[in-house]
Amino acid sequence: MLTGDLLIGGRAVRGTNGEIYGLNAATGERLPTSFGGASEADLDQAAALAWDAFPLYRETALEARAAFLEKIAEEILAIGDDLITRAMAETGLPRGRLEGERGRTMGQLRLFASELRAGRFQDVRIDPADPERKPAPKPDLRLRNIAIGPVAVFGASNFPLAFSVAGGDTASALAAGCPVIVKAHSAHPGTSELVGRAVQKAVAESGMPEGTFALLYDSGLAIGQALVADPRIRAVGFTGSRAGGLALMAVAAKRKQPIPVYAEMSSINPVILFPEALQARGRAIGTAFAGSLTLGAGQFCTNPGLLLALEGPGLDDFLAGASEALSTIPAQTMLTAGIAKAYAENRARLAGHEAVKLVAEGQEGEGAQGRAGLFETDAAQFLADHALQDEVFGATGLVVRCRDLGELEQVLDALEGQLTIALHISDGDEADARRLLPKLELLAGRILVNGFGTGVEVSPAMVHGGPYPATSDGRSTSVGTRAIERFLRPVSYQDLPEALRPAALR
Repeated sequence: MLTGDLLIGGRAVRGTNGEIYGLNAATGERLPTSFGGASEADLDQAAALAWDAFPLYRETALEARAAFLEKIAEEILAIGDDLITRAMAETGLPRGRLEGERGRTMGQLRLFASELRAGRFQDVRIDPADPERKPAPKPDLRLRNIAIGPVAVFGASNFPLAFSVAGGDTASALAAGCPVIVKAHSAHPGTSELVGRAVQKAVAESGMPEGTFALLYDSGLAIGQALVADPRIRAVGFTGSRAGGLALMAVAAKRKQPIPVYAEMSSINPVILFPEALQARGRAIGTAFAGSLTLGAGQFCTNPGLLLALEGPGLDDFLAGASEALSTIPAQTMLTAGIAKAYAENRARLAGHEAVKLVAEGQEGEGAQGRAGLFETDAAQFLADHALQDEVFGATGLVVRCRDLGELEQVLDALEGQLTIALHISDGDEADARRLLPKLELLAGRILVNGFGTGVEVSPAMVHGGPYPATSDGRSTSVGTRAIERFLRPVSYQDLPEALRPAALR
């Protein structure tokens, strides 16, 4: 049963700083239960408990910490169908999508449990002393990674489970040994409470320090910003808009001790359509593109929003396939009325651009539903107006016609950093693809062939990140086992006696 309380330590506390209501994404109607916004005193208590918990939690035995992560996964599953039905109401996402996302959330937690048991994340290095070395003796040097400190995690609107309260940022921070304070997303407060209580229960039953986890609601923006500014917070995980990520980065940079903000912000995920691939299977690629464009109402961070293609009959086949497929796709309910409004406005702005032509549309919707769209322009016009690069968060794509490979390279050189770049090639395109590959490596965190970026495998080799503005730090990933590295830092120990050495370095 939902109470609308903040979860601080082992307690549930009613927030008194305004109220938040979950809304039915399809109808806009209020859902049961109001959620109290956190006050500065609530934030201070959560941060104090997290700071007190940190020295104890960061040195917990790896097996105990792994079992704790697995316990969180068990408790999430134990919520049962209440979690799915509440998330469906708050987000408008279908049951199958949310059940899959729940499985992914649990899978992430279990993956990091396995990583803890393997111990690789500690990166232990031991360089023994050599007192006989000339001209100077060599000291004993030992290195390990340690947890960075309490972490603030901001829930994402488009992934109410996998990138929110117990999502990838929380899982990787807890695995690293960092207490976590989550600022719930206001679009799915009920979903957040259900998952938050599962984490809180796992903390208690696993014997972890009381301040290992907290869940706060913010009735505005002040508490979220104050959380980043709090000196006891040592890193931030964020998935959302570029404006939101930049605002948190600015707060973090102005602190007496600046801290890293790992923000995933903006990506249009270019797709490069090579001529032989288009000639061989242009219509089929167009059909597959329509499915990827509209997956999740186009609200994935990896939906393909930009297509770069050489002019020719194969491109016409692609457009025909995409148009035919899009015409059958119904409008889909978007996450919130605000997101639906912004999508409609940005789509209309693109449609009204003098250098842009409408190619195809999905079926018309109503209310908070988003209608899919595909537009086209040419490379010269695209290069002349940087605004054509702006992300349209929803199921809208832009095809850029290029006269030759040289012009396509000019377009690539003008692009901002991306999460993904997809190449559609046949054997005869490989030489041109090889020519572009060095540019693509500098442009995106993931390069894939004959597919689309939607569908992010949770695995050790995955990178879900990229150069700015895809993320604030292109050296990191928010998916896969390397995500733990964001919340660690290396410490070297020189000539420590055996009795003083951390257990991992003995």
